[in-house]
Amino acid sequence: MKTVTLYRPVGPAERDLIEKNSWTKFPPRLPGQPIFYPVMNLEYATQIARDWNVRDSGAGYVTRFEVEEEFLQRYPVQRVGGSLHTELWVPAEELDEFNRHIVGKIEIVAAFRRELS
Repeated sequence: MKTVTLYRPVGPAERDLIEKNSWTKFPPRLPGQPIFYPVMNLEYATQIARDWNVRDSGAGYVTRFEVEEEFLQRYPVQRVGGSLHTELWVPAEELDEFNRHIVGKIEIVAAFRRELS
């Protein structure tokens, strides 16, 4: 089975929920969050975790995980800015199925925290 490496920038609350799920699945979306959006590259995920998650919640993490390539074909790559800013848009109601196609564990590959002054 061929897989694709994806990344997901998360704040502390989502990170804790992933850990509670034994690093095997992402938690359901909150009301008002109709899309789950994993990103296609480490650089973009790092920008979000470092620049947005840290600002909003004091910490940001970059997760990396593998998903079955054949399953991902249903989600076209979305370009949401420059050439670096590519992601998939998974409807919230499809997240359980998406989680079933994750291969292996979700891992933290970078962590950022607000500096105390």
